[in-house]
Amino acid sequence: MAVTQLFTFEKFPDVIEQTWLTGDQAQARLIAALIVTCEVLALPFLLRLNLSKAMRVLSMALGWLTIAFWLVVVICQNIQGLPIGNSGILGATVALPVGMWSVFIFIALGVLAAWVSWGMWPLRREIK
Repeated sequence: MAVTQLFTFEKFPDVIEQTWLTGDQAQARLIAALIVTCEVLALPFLLRLNLSKAMRVLSMALGWLTIAFWLVVVICQNIQGLPIGNSGILGATVALPVGMWSVFIFIALGVLAAWVSWGMWPLRREIK
């Protein structure tokens, strides 16, 4: 998601604004920057990079936060039933329509994130 959002980052705040999440362009820019930052900072945990335990926990938590944010967004979009042409998941690069499929995808990603976090728990003691 971060890669596709970064390809057309200059248009991403407009996509965020069209999803009815913000009131003005400044808030849309802030939310767009925070979303992409969280997604990029979640990558070190997922790629199993050598990090301090604190950074691994932060990276893991940002992955959960990103999934939770997008899950709330797609649920709200589906409940409101507004005619939104792009759900914003893949930025302005690929326009994905709003639908229940996106809710199921993010629930599956949440389950996958929990499974990965369980298997790679950053505070586990190493047995030598």
